[in-house]
Amino acid sequence: MPRDIPPEAIALAGRLFEAARQGHSALLEQAITAGLPPNLTNDKGDTLLMLAAYHGHAHLVKYLIEHGADPNRLNDRQQSPLAGAVFKKEDDVIEALLDGGADPEHGLPPAMECIAIFKQQDVWKARFEAASGRGKAAAAAGTAEAPGDGQAAS
Repeated sequence: MPRDIPPEAIALAGRLFEAARQGHSALLEQAITAGLPPNLTNDKGDTLLMLAAYHGHAHLVKYLIEHGADPNRLNDRQQSPLAGAVFKKEDDVIEALLDGGADPEHGLPPAMECIAIFKQQDVWKARFEAASGRGKAAAAAGTAEAPGDGQAAS
């Protein structure tokens, strides 16, 4: 962690990441309106969107995507928000991510494989195959953002 970050900034980042986990949209809406990067990441590469998705907060997932969060941004383990939502069986989050352009073929493992692993093909296979974002992020993976872009401590 860089030493020149004020403790107050670290504390605020921690509160923002916790708000994403808990689905508390008011603090995040205020921060994003004030200029917080919507793709802010913690020390594990998890974005606010990843945390909101993993914890089942579809309303917050929609808000973050509408305000510029990338539904295909992978964490440091190359996991996608969509694969996390499949793992947690968060159907409303999966729909919000797909509506927001999530690519079911992106990440390791890709969400397309996760639906087989977690026996959800009957629910999601057709929707994933028809997804508007399908193949787009996976094809562009060679043009990933620079490491550390928007990164903060959690």
